[in-house]
Amino acid sequence: MPDHARSDHPAVQAQLDRLWSLSPGADVLGLERITTLLGRLGDPQHHLPPVFHVAGTNGKGSTCAFLRSAIDASGQSVHVYSSPHLVRFNERIRLNGRLITDDALAAVLDEVLGHAEGIGASFFEVTTAAAFLSFARNPAAATIIEVGLGGRLDATNILPPPAVCGIAALGIDHEAFLGRKLTGIAREKAGIAKPGTPLVTMDYARPLRDAIAEVAAAAGAPVFARGQAWSSASTRSGVSYEDKRGQITLPRPNLTGGHQSRNLALAVAMLRHQQAVTVSDEALRQAATGAQWPARMQRLRHGPLTQALPAGTQCWLDGAHNPSAATPVARTMAGWRSEGPTALILGMLANKEAGPVLEKLGGMVDLIVTVPVPDHACHAPESLAQQAHALGLKAISAGDPSHALALVAERLEAPSHVLIAGSLYLAGQVLAQNDEAPQ
Repeated sequence: MPDHARSDHPAVQAQLDRLWSLSPGADVLGLERITTLLGRLGDPQHHLPPVFHVAGTNGKGSTCAFLRSAIDASGQSVHVYSSPHLVRFNERIRLNGRLITDDALAAVLDEVLGHAEGIGASFFEVTTAAAFLSFARNPAAATIIEVGLGGRLDATNILPPPAVCGIAALGIDHEAFLGRKLTGIAREKAGIAKPGTPLVTMDYARPLRDAIAEVAAAAGAPVFARGQAWSSASTRSGVSYEDKRGQITLPRPNLTGGHQSRNLALAVAMLRHQQAVTVSDEALRQAATGAQWPARMQRLRHGPLTQALPAGTQCWLDGAHNPSAATPVARTMAGWRSEGPTALILGMLANKEAGPVLEKLGGMVDLIVTVPVPDHACHAPESLAQQAHALGLKAISAGDPSHALALVAERLEAPSHVLIAGSLYLAGQVLAQNDEAPQ
């Protein structure tokens, strides 16, 4: 599913238009094109500040947010490359903690595209090259790189051995590229392993652990797995983390959901199993409460969009678009049932299997309102509502999130909670309409 981007800045939009005219307009995997493109640009990937490379089906973005927060709290600067963006393309590239400016973005895209003729580089590959070029030219203490898709053949895997690699939660997603076997997906994610670089992982079922260990051994990467090299546990007061360096107690994460304690612990483990960047225990504690990651169980403010809801109704936003992402969200939603009527507003891309997500989230609410995902091939709202009906769920369709919220207010008496979910592209539309674009 290709990415889409628009900009209010004419110079940036001119480069985005140019990018679309050159790119194949579809997801492509492989390192040949990015290798050629970066070679023409002087191989900036060899000149980055120490890199933290993070893969995973779900949770890799939150892990990156905790890493960034910890390094920030230590008083050190950090670059971040993440995807997709929610509202502005600039969100993909953070220089020293700040979104790249429009002028700098237009200039670096112009430079990269000037070297991209004849390569057939994809949207993501050009963006990756632009990020690496920007990071190489701006000093920082560290660089956080989030894998785009998979790992082994992802454009970010052109990196030389980083300071540390991490793998977050594993699940089934992007089946057309990664298949439906979790062991195969684990191997693809573990493909980011590099010689001598610590590979820090969650705890997985034995077949997945073995698959990751085999790939890591072939690459010459030592593995530090949860439950073996380090451990973590949620407590009433926060998160208890322990490894061979000792034990540390962290506050409960600012990010909502029990799974975020595990993502926090993974970030801590990555920081404590590398030696390129020094981060104090106090900075790790501050990371727990300081991390921000939009559209991951984010409570929306009262704004132009949410004002359609009755006073007192909580409106939440999450990009859950696959079963493994929906599972922890459903756990959080289960606690809402005793507080009054609840609703789900759902929009999903056409290349995502909607049934499992409907089963996990739909059973937690009194009403589902289905919506389209703007500018993307998606499940038609009427079809998505029919899938919900087939599962015995109450569902109606709407033209957009604003219409959906109005229907919730009309159909439910004093709704207590509303969740908007199913696609990060939908989440971006919601944030823009509610004047909550990421900063």
